[in-house]
Amino acid sequence: MANITLKQMKYFEALVRHGHFGRAAAACSISQPALSVQIRELEAELGAPLFERGARRVRLTALGEDVAQRVRAILGAVEELGDVARAGGQGLSGRLRLGVIPTIGPYLLPRVIAALSQAHPEIEFHVRETLTERLIGEMLDGRLDTAIVALPVSERTLEEVPLFEESFVLVRPAQDAGKPVPDAEDLREMRLLLLEEGHCFRDQALSFCNLRTASPREALDASSLSTLVQMVGAGVGVTLIPEMAVPVETRSADVSITRFRTPEPTRTVGMIWRRTSPLAPQLHRLADVVRDAALAERGPGLA
Repeated sequence: MANITLKQMKYFEALVRHGHFGRAAAACSISQPALSVQIRELEAELGAPLFERGARRVRLTALGEDVAQRVRAILGAVEELGDVARAGGQGLSGRLRLGVIPTIGPYLLPRVIAALSQAHPEIEFHVRETLTERLIGEMLDGRLDTAIVALPVSERTLEEVPLFEESFVLVRPAQDAGKPVPDAEDLREMRLLLLEEGHCFRDQALSFCNLRTASPREALDASSLSTLVQMVGAGVGVTLIPEMAVPVETRSADVSITRFRTPEPTRTVGMIWRRTSPLAPQLHRLADVVRDAALAERGPGLA
């Protein structure tokens, strides 16, 4: 087993993640034949196939599943060696891999990255925007240093640091601006437009309405808040969006924005990282910068 290399393990992990030789090769910035050679050499060293090759996808064998768990642990440990080196200095430097969910990224990241870059010009930020579940997986695998998400994530190996509370607001067609504000029970009878499955914001909206699943009146599952707001402007239904999204998403839509009556639906925005991360002290300081940047610019007053 002495001939197994770190490079082979990285290529193996990429193939596990993408399930496709071409996409894995592109992610590793090598040719597909070169990736295939490295995977075959790894399988030869282990004495058995790690993947079932299909026409469109590859799947792990039983041995491959076992190897994948061990490779993730090894690569995570290697990544933490770099973290140890960075943590040994007076502050963070070099690459910082930051994750963010789509219902936060477009609205918070511009001012947060500007503030972080000013406070820590020695850091090179690599940003990854995707759903919470994927961010957690990449965090546990050591592919991300920290992420900005909606809390709680309820993963015992991750530290959760609350940053601020944010209200959800109601988006209705402009002609409905003067109508009474619906409560959660009223919303259950309306055509409520939601994000597609997998978005935590969808689950939070359903929870506010005391619904386990979306109503049959729902007209679409959107992949972005922008689509939801534009559909409301077209008169299709109503939706909820986080307050931070109001300035961006409503500037070109014929909609009205209204606060709910107390108690308003809210979410807690926070940062997460591995409890074992050597960068934890520095990440706590980064969280303070993110919090200050977010609170310095809140949305405009709402009706």
